[in-house]
Amino acid sequence: MSVQIAESDEQLAACFPVVRELRPHLTEQSFLSRVRSQERAGYRIAYIEADGRPVAVAGFRFLEMLADGRYLYVDDLVTHSGARSRGHGAELLRWLVQRAESAGCSGLQLDSAVQRVDAHRFYEREGLRRRSYHFEKALRKAGV
Repeated sequence: MSVQIAESDEQLAACFPVVRELRPHLTEQSFLSRVRSQERAGYRIAYIEADGRPVAVAGFRFLEMLADGRYLYVDDLVTHSGARSRGHGAELLRWLVQRAESAGCSGLQLDSAVQRVDAHRFYEREGLRRRSYHFEKALRKAGV
C-alpha cells in the first residue's frame, strides 16, 4: 500500500465517496471548494488505493499551539465501509505519524465525535490516547 497526496480535481473527486461516509453533509462540489480553500492554510488530502480507487482518506495539516508546539492535526480520517479491517486505516495513520515525525512535530492529534465508538477503539489500538474534551458553541452565520 502506498500513500498518495491528492492534488488534481480528479484525484480529489475520486476521494469524495470515501469522505462522504464521514462528512455526509458535503456535496462533491462543496467538498472540492472547501478542500481548495483549506489548502491555502496547508490542508492536504492523503489516500490509499485498492483496486484502482481510494479506500482510505485523511485530511491533515500542520498546526502550532502554545500548549503543544508544532503538531500534525488530522481533520478527517476514514476508510470506506466496504474496505474496513484490511489494514488501510492503520497504514494511513502510520504514514501520518511518520510525516509528523519527519516534520519535527511534537505529536499527532485528532478529534473524534463521541458517537464514533468503533473509531475510538481503532485509535486506542493504534496507540493514540484520549487526552481532552472538545467543546463548541454554534454561532449564527453572518448574514443569516
